[in-house]
Amino acid sequence: MGTYAAVVLAGGAARRMGGVDKPALPVGGRSMRDRVLAAVGDAAPRVLVGPADGVPDDVRVTREDPPGGGPVAATAAGLALLDRDTTLVALLAADLPLLTRAAIGDLLTHLAAAGRPASAAPADSPAGPKAAPADSPALAAPADSPSGPKAGTVFHTEPVDGVCFVDADGRRQSLCGVWRVEALRSGLLRLAADRGGSLAGASMRALLVGLAIHDVPWVGAGPPPWFDCDTDEDVRRAEEWVR
Repeated sequence: MGTYAAVVLAGGAARRMGGVDKPALPVGGRSMRDRVLAAVGDAAPRVLVGPADGVPDDVRVTREDPPGGGPVAATAAGLALLDRDTTLVALLAADLPLLTRAAIGDLLTHLAAAGRPASAAPADSPAGPKAAPADSPALAAPADSPSGPKAGTVFHTEPVDGVCFVDADGRRQSLCGVWRVEALRSGLLRLAADRGGSLAGASMRALLVGLAIHDVPWVGAGPPPWFDCDTDEDVRRAEEWVR
């Protein structure tokens, strides 16, 4: 699957849960934050953006500027601690207690195999979709991929910028994905320029504008790895799944 880094975002305000340190809440006897860090145990380096209490010694820790500035500011802080030669990063929320090493492996495999569909251009492309030339080199998704392409889909050899899970309703889970570091850094520079230098309060949707993204539905065994815990009820559901 290749070498990758991981950035885990743990600085959210958890307003719907009374402002508690949500990633520190236990699910199945282990904090959600630690479960996410374990799912990327083979990543190098692992970076946590948020409170550092009880974090393993090999995890690099930082905070977004300003603290509580949102996921885009936290993403920028996390990427700043990556090694210069890091090309791939798993960008993850810290409240994903059902995330597994197998799910991360699935994302890495899709990123390695996926190309940009000939039938799809980025949503904000003024030119819209373009047809692939008859002699265009193409790359099909692996035949054994459980979420491979639909019949007739053609994939260019140009790599996509990132992959992330989508839920059953097709909603993109951008903080449960693997991305090319260069693409994220370019997006951060563009967004900072558009916002007068500040990333505080910026949305992930704004960061990802123009990136070529491959959506991955979860079809593996077990509960959905993208399930995040925004409420006490979500935590109770996650507890039931891990029993």
